[in-house]
Amino acid sequence: MNTIWIVLPILTLLMFDLGLSLRFEDFGKVFRHPWPIVVALFGQLVLLPAIALGLAYLFRLPPVFFIGLVLIACCPGGSSSNVFSKLAKGDVALSVTLTAISSVITLFTIPFIMSWATQLVGDSVGISLPVGNLIKQNLVLMLLPVLLGIGLHYAWPRAAEKTDKVLSKLVFPLLLVLITVFYIQHHRTILDNIGVLGACVTALILLAIGCSSLLSRLVRNDAQQRRTVIIEVGMQNAAQAIAIASSPLIFANEVMAIPAILYSLMMNIVLLTYVGLVRRRL
Repeated sequence: MNTIWIVLPILTLLMFDLGLSLRFEDFGKVFRHPWPIVVALFGQLVLLPAIALGLAYLFRLPPVFFIGLVLIACCPGGSSSNVFSKLAKGDVALSVTLTAISSVITLFTIPFIMSWATQLVGDSVGISLPVGNLIKQNLVLMLLPVLLGIGLHYAWPRAAEKTDKVLSKLVFPLLLVLITVFYIQHHRTILDNIGVLGACVTALILLAIGCSSLLSRLVRNDAQQRRTVIIEVGMQNAAQAIAIASSPLIFANEVMAIPAILYSLMMNIVLLTYVGLVRRRL
């Protein structure tokens, strides 16, 4: 089974569900206090890819994993961050807004960063990036579903609310199915590389959490905002990374998606632990 036919519908549902949950008034509330947004976007769009690049060199990852690690670091925040922020008693409006903004901005930053990363290590092993195809796929799978979700929310709010409740319950089980199928198909490659790659991915998540926490304290975000920024920077849209890596229109390389699969597993373990510690202190 080609996992691309599983991940594409999941990614589309994720972005459509994000559009259903957006409220324009949330943007107004948050933009009156811009520092949490600035810190989170800097952490997610600049700091995380830079850390991934440094770790890929430090752990001497082979080109396919090097590109895969930078790819997951370039992706926007995952929609699950909104649920995690709620569990951590964070600023949910901030979380939704950050996920939406990062999803739009990364439509432009992913092609730029990934083109550079692919040229850096991919040319020598025959890995290339068709930038035009990447932009087209992101517009269709990322931007269009969000716009449709927003349109449904404002045209038929009750239908949007009911749809959101159904989709929010379906997405996580579907992601587990994706991870299971992916593991069955690539278990030997995953097991052969899980030591070094697993350590590298875990280090990326922990450094993302640590740096975003430090930045939030430096700009004096309140506790709610700080918890949300930590979760938003640490939680990436793994479905998008898998879609880009495995898409026949772009990299057509499922092995490249292994860092995203491991990141998805570890980010949930690490951030659930973080949420648990937070709730014990509150």
